[in-house]
Amino acid sequence: MKIVIPGGTGQVGGILRRALAAAGHEVVVLTRRPVRAGEVAWDGATAGPWTAALEGSDVVINLAGRGVSCRYTRANLQEMMDSRVDSARVVGEAIAAAARPPRVWLQMSTATLYAHRFDAPHDEATGEIGGAEPGVPDYWAFSVEIAKEWERAQEEAATPDTRKVALRSAMVMSPDRGGVFDVLLRLARLGLGGPVAGGAQYVSWIHDRDFVRAVEFLVDRNDLTGPVNLAAPGPLPQRDFMRALRAAWGVPVGLPATKWMAELGAFALRSDTELLLKSRRVVPGRLSEAGFTFAYEAWPQAADDLVRRVRGGRTAG
Repeated sequence: MKIVIPGGTGQVGGILRRALAAAGHEVVVLTRRPVRAGEVAWDGATAGPWTAALEGSDVVINLAGRGVSCRYTRANLQEMMDSRVDSARVVGEAIAAAARPPRVWLQMSTATLYAHRFDAPHDEATGEIGGAEPGVPDYWAFSVEIAKEWERAQEEAATPDTRKVALRSAMVMSPDRGGVFDVLLRLARLGLGGPVAGGAQYVSWIHDRDFVRAVEFLVDRNDLTGPVNLAAPGPLPQRDFMRALRAAWGVPVGLPATKWMAELGAFALRSDTELLLKSRRVVPGRLSEAGFTFAYEAWPQAADDLVRRVRGGRTAG
């Protein structure tokens, strides 16, 4: 197949690019700064010569959007919104204008769409969409609005010959440097991987190999459209998540952090505490109902595999 990946130069794009190319597919990446073979220039907002890459393609997987590891200032939040909505809109316009459009368009979304809850898991049918929730910072609601508008841009695109799926993805765990697992493992190795603000908030995650397998599954299943949660069936409280990660590396203890300590750490790292403190208890309702089986259902097993791969040279294929 010919697979086009707008915004495919980040961590998740690298995971997909390697795996899909290894499977024998032709992979074209749309990026603002093309430097490698198979990369095509685009700006993520306007049509241009890059639209020719979509002609005759089989699959489009749009991952474009500003990274979330930053301070959640008004300007950064607006840039997150604009980069996601603009890219989804222009990809939809290019597909609509194509003489031979792709048969499926997978659009990245996020599990952050769901409400900050501890008591019940969120699937696509019964999950509660977030918003103005009590006891959380007001700007968390803007992150939810970003996700809503992101999905709406795909939903409203006039692409009758192209099946559309929104990937409500949890954090993708891989051994790649700079990814979320790399950051969490570094904290654990430094003895800082304890509970944050009590550690009751749930962490939703997906192993990188299951992420690739789920994408391939959704490409092949012509009956699946709309939002699909890409998350392992075993979300767990942050304190248990980090305990399993410490055990996988062999670190006996992890210092706890209060909420204000987390704020200071996030400020120093130029990141935001929403990534640490929001409870994301997301489960893969539609994937499981469709018959998808996870190779890594439980976090301790997944953490062991990821640590083994880090120690073996970070091979992420």
